[in-house]
Amino acid sequence: MARGESGRIVLEIDPTEKQELYSALTRDGMTLKDWFLRRATEYLREREQRQLFGADALAESRVPYRVSGAGEGKGREKSKAKRRGR
Repeated sequence: MARGESGRIVLEIDPTEKQELYSALTRDGMTLKDWFLRRATEYLREREQRQLFGADALAESRVPYRVSGAGEGKGREKSKAKRRGR
């Protein structure tokens, strides 16, 4: 879809949905432009926050570490016990 340089946004929706939207906005005392600008601003703000607090931004760099196996600790205890018994 083409994007022009003007400030206009043109879209096509179902005429029934269009009428429902206009009716609901009129009851709420809003224009379509007011509603759209409010929703667009909220969307952009939420999108910016997701980028600021996304996994990539919060992830710490990997720290290399070594995990000892479950058997290593027990083996050491047995060795110590054998040395004590001598």
